[in-house]
Amino acid sequence: MSEASHSPETEGIAPAEEPIAQFKEWFAAAKAAEPNDPEALALATGDASGQPNVRMVLLKGVDQRGFVFYSNRESMKGRELDANPRAAMCFHWKSLRRQVRVRGIIALVAEAEADAYFATRPKDSQIGAWASPQSRPLETRFALEKEVAQYAAKYALQKVPRPPYWVGYRLQPLAIEFWRNRPFRLHDRLLYERDGLEGAWRTVRLFP
Repeated sequence: MSEASHSPETEGIAPAEEPIAQFKEWFAAAKAAEPNDPEALALATGDASGQPNVRMVLLKGVDQRGFVFYSNRESMKGRELDANPRAAMCFHWKSLRRQVRVRGIIALVAEAEADAYFATRPKDSQIGAWASPQSRPLETRFALEKEVAQYAAKYALQKVPRPPYWVGYRLQPLAIEFWRNRPFRLHDRLLYERDGLEGAWRTVRLFP
């Protein structure tokens, strides 16, 4: 692991040339160390009035364009992202005592990209995407099981297509902060930020 991702304890986090490379190194360390779901993140959204909301989702891809996750566009988070296409993420890797915070602009991934990822999901998960009108009221568990059984029968002998409302989102970052635990709450904080999606990254250290 490079100095950028694991600097000496007597020093702060060393800046990398750009934050996505640094994130990938930290993420690789998390996948090696975290016992459960190193790709889990808290996703914060806001509705049209600015009322915030947060929930856990899973990171499904990251590159220079941003951080990708998938969801039902008709769910509460989907409706919020349509109304207010900005969001924030927080990764917390407890075993490493590190976290990464990301803020930016939301865009839909291309349909071909969403199709390709949906095709990799287990068939039961694909059927679940059709059976569950996410975030809507559910009278009984049996009602959900009935929907699952109906779609399982429908697609028993064929591939399951991606529902049109099941989409991918990419958070295009404008700010990424790396945080590392230090004794006495004198933590290391390194912030990358830029003025626009085509802007150059600059770094600043923050008081803990």
